[in-house]
Amino acid sequence: MEKNLKNKAINIKGKDYVLVSDRILYFNDKYEKGCIITELKLYENKKIIIKAKVYPNGMDGRYFTGYAQEIEGDGYINKTSALENAETSAVGRALAMMGIGVLDSIASVDEMHKANQIEAKQENHPFSDKGDKVCPVCGKNHKGKYDKCYACWRKEKGL
Repeated sequence: MEKNLKNKAINIKGKDYVLVSDRILYFNDKYEKGCIITELKLYENKKIIIKAKVYPNGMDGRYFTGYAQEIEGDGYINKTSALENAETSAVGRALAMMGIGVLDSIASVDEMHKANQIEAKQENHPFSDKGDKVCPVCGKNHKGKYDKCYACWRKEKGL
C-alpha cells in the first residue's frame, strides 16, 4: 500500500478504511492506460445493482470486478442519489479487489458508514434484540411497546 493512501485512511471502530475518491485518484495517477467501466445490471422496484470493472492496463488486459446494490429512498443519500451511490460503491469494491485502498478490509469507508447507520437503526427499532424486555416465547431481549420479540411477533401474525 502506498504511504499516501495509508495516511488518508479513516479509522472506524478500530479499523482503517480509505475513501473511494482517494482510491480513484490513486488509480488514475498510477495507471495511465487504466480505465474504469460501470454498468447498470438491475433497476427494478427501486433496487439498483451496479457492476464496475477496473482495467489497470487498458481494456484488453486483466480486470477486477466490484458490485454494489442500493435501494432508492433507503437512507438520506439514496433519497436523491441511489444510482450514484451504488456506482461509487461498486468502483470502490473493484479497486479494493485490485488491492487499492485495502488496509483492514475490502469495505470502503462509505460502506462502513452505511453499515453503522443500519446498525444504529436496528438498535433503535422497537423490535431490537438490544432492549430491556424479555420475550415470553423465546426469551430474547427486545425493546419497544410490544410484548414479544420481532421473530415471535411475525410468527404469531403468520408472516
